[in-house]
Parts: sequence; structure tokens; C-alpha cells
Amino acid sequence: MAEIQSLARGLRILNLLSHSPDGASITELAEALSIDKASASRLVATLTHHGYAEKDESTRRFHLGPQVVALSRSVLTRLPLREAAKPFLRQLMEKTGECAHLAVAAQGRALYIDQVESPATLRVNAQVGTMNPMHCTALGKILLAFGDNPIPEILERYTPHTITEPQTLERELVQIRRQGYAIDDEEFDNGIRCIAVPATDYRGKLAGALGISGPSTRMTRERLPELTKIIVETGRALSERLSFTHS
Repeated sequence: MAEIQSLARGLRILNLLSHSPDGASITELAEALSIDKASASRLVATLTHHGYAEKDESTRRFHLGPQVVALSRSVLTRLPLREAAKPFLRQLMEKTGECAHLAVAAQGRALYIDQVESPATLRVNAQVGTMNPMHCTALGKILLAFGDNPIPEILERYTPHTITEPQTLERELVQIRRQGYAIDDEEFDNGIRCIAVPATDYRGKLAGALGISGPSTRMTRERLPELTKIIVETGRALSERLSFTHS
């Protein structure tokens, strides 16, 4: 099949940037595509002009731009998991009073593909398309515990409660697999607690993670058993729905 060379190279650049968390320089992109730096620069300039790439002026390296997120959101809205989970997310919000979220693994992070907001004045929102670390979020821990993603090499600290030792995280993942749910106890944001559970498909494989997030003043440790029971039941119901849908 004949292809347009410049378009193919532009798409390859987007793919390279998607696998480069620290960004990429013009020189690195030119070498990866086996082209001269002037050609690579023109390609990146075109992508940047249309919002598909952006330059970090402090490092002079390029990253994916906001237009990629906009396109991804239009794809996310059509995901079967998202459609199946919507009523369960609403049910979670109504029963707990907290924001309910749905996430899948993408590029080693937890990608939020849907949420139902709480009516509370003080609430925890995560816009569709948000990508958060796995090791210190409840949804991310579920994706690590039940999926096939490796533990990140670097466990960045976000709060004094963040787990930064791989061995400690591995022990927690074992416990999560045993109990069937994960908790983020102010590990990603101070003053925020989250609980999440897995949703499995008709093969019994992880399809995604769903859970709730709220201020620790409302999601107190005393309330965690009650909230956890609601979320576990909802996760099982969603898994049954996914199994039935694909059977």
C-alpha cells in the first residue's frame, strides 16, 4: 500500500512521543526516523502548530500536545466499558455521596475514562483523560494488582504517605489481591482518600478499575468499612454485567 511519507513520519513522531515520558529532542527524533534534523524540525513544527506536540522551553524537548488529549476523549466516549459502567458509577455516587471514577491502564499510568461527580460542594473531580500514577492511587493499585503492568521503576513521592519502596508496594499488592479492593490513604493528595475495586470481563480478566474519592474529613477511617462494602458489591455487579454482555 502506498503511503504519504511525511504523514507517516509525523505519525511515527507522535508514537515516539507517546513512549517518551521525558520528551524527545529534535536530534533524537531525527535519529529514530533516520532523517536529517532540518526535516525532523519541520515535521515537529507542523505538529506543534496544530497542537499535537508542544515544546518544554526549559528542556527544549517535545511532548504530546493537548490536541492528542482532545482526540483521545472522543475515542474514550465510545468505549464499551465506559458505556457499561455508567449506571454503576452513578449508583456509587448516589450511595456514597462521593465522586465515582473509572480508569484503565495506559502508558504505565491510570487513565480516567469516566466519572460521575458528587453534588457536594467539597468534592474530588478527575477530568476524563486525566492520567495519574499507579503506585499511589487506589485505581492505579487495582490496575497493578490485577493487571499485567509492572511496578514502576521510580515510585515518586507525592505526600508523606506515598509508598516509595518497591518491596513495600509489592506486599500491598498481594494484600489487595487477597482482599479484593485498594485504598489510597492520602498517598497522592493530602486530605484525599480513595477506594477502588476491579471490574473483570467475560474471560475473568481485568477490564478496568472503579472507585470513589473524597475528602478525608468525610471519608473517615470509621466510614471505610461501610464504603468499601458498597464499592465491592458494585464492582461485582459491573463484572457480572460485563460477563453477560459478552457471553
